[in-house]
Amino acid sequence: MNETPKTGSNIRPAGSDGRPAGSDVRPVGSKIRPAGSDVRPTGSRIRPALPALALVAALTATAFTAPPAVPAAAAQNETVTLTLRHLDRTGAPTDAYSTRVTGISGPGEDVREAARDASGTLTLRLPKGRYLLDSEVYPLHQGAGTDWLVQPRLDLDRDTTVTIDPRTTSPVDVRPPETGAEPRHAMSFVEVHHGGQTRSVNLMSSATGLRVAHLGPAAEPGSVTATFDAYWIGERSDYGLGYRFSSGRALTGFVRRPTPGDLATVRATAADPEGAGGVGAAAIQPSEGTTVGLTSELVRPGTATFHVTPERGTWELSYMTPGTPGARPNLYEARDVQVRPGATTTHTFDNAVRGPALDPGPDAPPALVREGDRIALDLPLLADGEGHAPSDPVFRSAATTLHRDGVLVGTHRGTPGRASFTLSAPDPARYRLTATASHGTGTGTGEGRTTAVWTFDSAATAAPAALPLSVVRFTPPLALDGTAPAGATVRVPVTVQGSAAEPGPRSLQVRVSVDGGTTWTEAPVVDGAVEIRNPAPGRTVSLRATLTDIAGNTLDQTLGNAYRTR
Repeated sequence: MNETPKTGSNIRPAGSDGRPAGSDVRPVGSKIRPAGSDVRPTGSRIRPALPALALVAALTATAFTAPPAVPAAAAQNETVTLTLRHLDRTGAPTDAYSTRVTGISGPGEDVREAARDASGTLTLRLPKGRYLLDSEVYPLHQGAGTDWLVQPRLDLDRDTTVTIDPRTTSPVDVRPPETGAEPRHAMSFVEVHHGGQTRSVNLMSSATGLRVAHLGPAAEPGSVTATFDAYWIGERSDYGLGYRFSSGRALTGFVRRPTPGDLATVRATAADPEGAGGVGAAAIQPSEGTTVGLTSELVRPGTATFHVTPERGTWELSYMTPGTPGARPNLYEARDVQVRPGATTTHTFDNAVRGPALDPGPDAPPALVREGDRIALDLPLLADGEGHAPSDPVFRSAATTLHRDGVLVGTHRGTPGRASFTLSAPDPARYRLTATASHGTGTGTGEGRTTAVWTFDSAATAAPAALPLSVVRFTPPLALDGTAPAGATVRVPVTVQGSAAEPGPRSLQVRVSVDGGTTWTEAPVVDGAVEIRNPAPGRTVSLRATLTDIAGNTLDQTLGNAYRTR
């Protein structure tokens, strides 16, 4: 899996000999296990944050460069000398180091300085101000580990000397409870807030062998955030051990030995409703902060298991489907997964029933927006059975059509649930928006068709405004091949999302078809679910929902061949 740095950070891995190896995270070895078993990691993933072009600009802007030249007339009054003395673990001067000085506030707030001198003593002329300093001192011999020293508060108001002495460091020793688990990579991160500015430094290393120390005086309480994320490979499951602290200091050593009861379990299960098999990948990483994650190969259908630390906060789980000839892999994500000690959370990806889904997150953008004379729809029309949206939905045909007071405005073909229309009249009108997508193999019970028709009133707006839109989710209990037992009566939860969810729809009707949509039977919604009598083996069940919200906006949604029987 590709590694992409998060905004505003330069991810700095240590090389196999302790010296920098560039900005690429190296994958580690892997092995594939059979379907239904836990699987092994193939590498690491750094949280993506920006589109490619914006990312290049961000990294260029944050690269370490020499500070701007100071005018000669002001040099004596506005700059000071910073002398950095680098020692090795024996106390002798060393040239095996990499040191960065980052401006935080004052005249030097834009400084990014990274320089070196073979003598081990480095002299910099810098504008006055507060700085963040960090330094890696490389080991005397291969395998001895790296020393990382961080000074989050370096106030330069006079000539100053800082001695970077790895003999002041203490080990970072974070291990899982499984004897014999193998260490992989780790990310150390320090972020400093001061004077309305934020600066950060980080280091990628092995999960073992790192030593760290805080340098200099403490910064203001709560102004320094330090995180450490380490990944280990177990016999049947893998480990994400992350910790996050806020104080006035960077870490000096860090030891944690969590017990099994201290950890939460997160499982990624890959469904295979098409029966295609293949090897995909599951990945986990913390939700917050600059970090890397762990990626595991996953034979579908099957499960990857991760044990993680609740102390790190929420985690993000993802699954990438195997690529097939003519189709790119699909990426599904479960964001901000809540975890607690001793509890297990499972997300199943890529299973039926496929249909529209809204992002439940509090900061999720609206799916339907009016801005001036434009109406735009951006809705996952073919989300999987748990509502995870595919990055590149697989479909055979798709169209989105808009009518204004019964007159066609336009039709867009392409990505399901995504379209934009320009309107010719600003006056209030009644709109009908129809989105359709055909998916599956296209033959018999392997063919599915999703259709959603919304009606709503709208007029031109001076600023972007959300338009009322609702969807209905059906979540029957299905096997990983997308099937349910033939002849069984199953309880299928029904969930309303969007404008009709609160305080609830004015009306909601659910109908079921077991003959491909030729005939429909009403299924009363009782306690948030309907009961369905499944047909004979090899048949399909189609689902239809019709609702009206309290403002009179409507939805007519049909999921043709929603799931199969076995």
